[in-house]
Amino acid sequence: MTTPLLPDPEPRRRDYVIISADDHLIEPPDMFEDRLPEKYADLAPKVVETDSGHQVWRYGGATYPCAGLDVGAGLPREQWTLDPVRFEHMRPGCHDIEARIEDMDRAGLWAALCFPGMLAGQSGMVFAKTRDQELGLSVLRAWNDWHVDVWAGTYPERIIALQLPWLTDPETAAKEIRDNAARGFKAVLFPEFPTRLRLPSIHSDHWDPFFQACEETGTVVCLHAGAGSWAPVPSPDTPIEAITTLMPASAMFACADWLWSGVPLRFPALRILIVEGGVGWLPMLAERADYALDHPVAGEASWEGGLKPSEVLRRNFFFGTLNDHALSGVRLAVGLEHVLLESGYPHSDSTWPDTQKAVATNLGSLPPADIARVAYGNAARLFGHPLPSRAWLRMEKL
Repeated sequence: MTTPLLPDPEPRRRDYVIISADDHLIEPPDMFEDRLPEKYADLAPKVVETDSGHQVWRYGGATYPCAGLDVGAGLPREQWTLDPVRFEHMRPGCHDIEARIEDMDRAGLWAALCFPGMLAGQSGMVFAKTRDQELGLSVLRAWNDWHVDVWAGTYPERIIALQLPWLTDPETAAKEIRDNAARGFKAVLFPEFPTRLRLPSIHSDHWDPFFQACEETGTVVCLHAGAGSWAPVPSPDTPIEAITTLMPASAMFACADWLWSGVPLRFPALRILIVEGGVGWLPMLAERADYALDHPVAGEASWEGGLKPSEVLRRNFFFGTLNDHALSGVRLAVGLEHVLLESGYPHSDSTWPDTQKAVATNLGSLPPADIARVAYGNAARLFGHPLPSRAWLRMEKL
């Protein structure tokens, strides 16, 4: 029997402006209603009841449940499991924008970038592999339409619009990026390891039309560590705790791969955000990448552009931090101008509703200017997002 949700927390004191670079949403059951051409209405993704009493998204013959770990905010700790959770057993803020804003206000979160959490976690790959490509593209556009119209569009000053890419054809993907930039999208989710999804490598020039469109429009390419394309799982029976422990390793692998791919050299104004992997590994990676360039193992390293790898790292890459405590080392090694705060709502490891307290705990030893950069300033500049009025900061009661 499912335990009821925990009571609503009291609104927290707002000492800091906070923009979260990594929150999540759960696609609501009505997401695709009236958003597809009539001929595809019966083929659209739908929430269905299983024989086991679960609610899951069904599309193309496959089902997509939501685990308790993914919506742990507001759930009793014993429900932080991989077992599926019904919509009525989640906090409404997982899938309802009005309730989401209320939960952001409770924690003192000004704005958030929200990644998919149930149906489209692999950067929309579920749509790209649809046998009928016209149907797949229609469903992907419907997902993006809902996100910009409802999720971000209802409160554009609170939600940063994130789109899914069309992964089948880079030319079509580039056109979607340009069209969506004109509609207010600021970011796009992309698989950190495309070859693990049987897609062309970032080490080729296959994706160049897509990256060029992102560079031209200022669209931030977001890589979400562990989003499904690959994770460092050492053994077939490695426990889930070890896998979550290794999340920073996944982010580090992705960063190294993208750094040496040539993409940031060909597109020097492209901005790449890596989230859910922390930043503690950054000093080591920056130092090691420069060492690798100076000590090639097979002739001259393939690197052009006049900058050291560590300098490209500081120019093109941005990073999310949820609970890193040792940021002083990162500050000295690579600076904090490209580090963005995460709240992780509604995941079980989220700092919600105590994100304000987490800022004080994790960033409190830093100079005030650096706290402001990480808590909100870097995100505001990266996404061109507005900041709140002083009145919002003083408003603590819902």
